[in-house]
Amino acid sequence: MGVKLRHPLQSFLRKGMIPHIWCKGCGNGIILNCFVKALDELNIDLNKVVVVSGIGCIGRISGYTNTDSFHTTHGRPIAFATGVKLAKPELKVVVISGDGDLFAIGGNHFIHAARRNMDIQVICANNFNYGMTGGQHGPTTPLQALAPTTPYGNIEHPFNLVHLAAGSGAVYVARWTVFHVRRLIESIKKALQKEGFSFIEAVTPCTEIYGQYNKMGTAIDMMRWLMKTSEIRHHYDPVKAEITPSKIIVGEFVDIEKPGYNRLLREMIAKVHRKEGEHE
Repeated sequence: MGVKLRHPLQSFLRKGMIPHIWCKGCGNGIILNCFVKALDELNIDLNKVVVVSGIGCIGRISGYTNTDSFHTTHGRPIAFATGVKLAKPELKVVVISGDGDLFAIGGNHFIHAARRNMDIQVICANNFNYGMTGGQHGPTTPLQALAPTTPYGNIEHPFNLVHLAAGSGAVYVARWTVFHVRRLIESIKKALQKEGFSFIEAVTPCTEIYGQYNKMGTAIDMMRWLMKTSEIRHHYDPVKAEITPSKIIVGEFVDIEKPGYNRLLREMIAKVHRKEGEHE
């Protein structure tokens, strides 16, 4: 009898949804791998995990994970995740979506969830464009970068996502690239164990559109670019941690403790009940 092979992470994936739709060289598969490895190493009960995604290439990840999951409308994963966490606070609610989904139409949801310190974890796959809908420029597209909608070079200043997250109140903020697999896994593990709003930016190549328009070569060339330009600077001022063609500052920028929204909500409800009891 032949040996029946089993993928070591098979239990974390929905077999019927594989193979995935992502392009060759795309780093979204690496992000999926890092996420499920983090779940595995933490021995988290999959019945207690909810994955929420929005529209975009990485948005399909909610259909690949063997958890309760929701593929929401464009820009709404954080709003949906907030509702899930408030209704079922015992669940671990994770948002995995793209830079366009989270920071363009979904930008207002992001800053207010961070401000409230909602007990959710957000992982953003940043590929500098709207990869699924034709490669249009978006809120993280670098200055002068080429795209179908910026044929003469982008003139809009991009968001610095780690600065935005830190300034909005996130308790954990990190940035890695898909080259930094082990470090990305460790950051996801740390974020999953934090109380409050945590944010991880994962810089990932869009080989078929952004990379082609900007003459960045093959997927291997783009991975070499991530390796050569990345500079690890833990606890670096996120204001200065920008992404340029020659340097990508990566690392853990914020790691603090403060009460999450769910804890404060429970305390408020208990206080109201005590007061009501005093007046009976």
